[in-house]
Amino acid sequence: MSEHVAGAGGELGRATAEKLPAAGFTMAGVDRNEGALKELPDSIRREVANPADPAAAGSVVDRIAAEVGPPEVLVNTIGTYGLGEALTATPGDLRLMIDVNLGAALWLNQAVSRTRGTAIRLPIVHVAARPGLEPAAGMAACAVSKAALVHLTRVLDLELRPLGIPGERRRAAAARHPRNRQYFTPDLLAHAVAPGAAADIIVYLVSDAAAPASGAVEAAHGA
Repeated sequence: MSEHVAGAGGELGRATAEKLPAAGFTMAGVDRNEGALKELPDSIRREVANPADPAAAGSVVDRIAAEVGPPEVLVNTIGTYGLGEALTATPGDLRLMIDVNLGAALWLNQAVSRTRGTAIRLPIVHVAARPGLEPAAGMAACAVSKAALVHLTRVLDLELRPLGIPGERRRAAAARHPRNRQYFTPDLLAHAVAPGAAADIIVYLVSDAAAPASGAVEAAHGA
């Protein structure tokens, strides 16, 4: 089985990419940061691309599909964060958050669905963050973009099931750390989920055992 992990150069993406081969997947890790991709095990295929760019997302998925076969699973861990209140947010702030946190998910879904057609189930996991479910003051553009990702996941589930693709659109909502310390409030950090623990949840979500969770939003909050 082939598996694409977008954002594989980040802490969560790398942890997920390292765990999935044990479940029988042939991995392809995608990230815009070539240096970060070099930290992946040699057995994992590495592709440098920025999925927030629609053309780049389509090109990298097509290239992987042509060389190793269409993806059977997509895990999207791409995300960015930023501080800023709603009344001081700029067009640039909002555009960045929407392009990265929402746009990459949409363009990857389009590209992967195109390579698969409508004849086979395709588990897809998008990772958001706690502010997308529970609004947090001081990071308005980020929280709004993450909330939009949650809604996109539900919309995709509704749209794709009638086409013959069982609704395998699922997300794990996890506040990632430690890199996010500069962005998250003490309360959010206290409930952050370590990358390895979040990766374990993702591995479960792409498994057959999680099939009944079609379209579900799985919130993962640490103790």
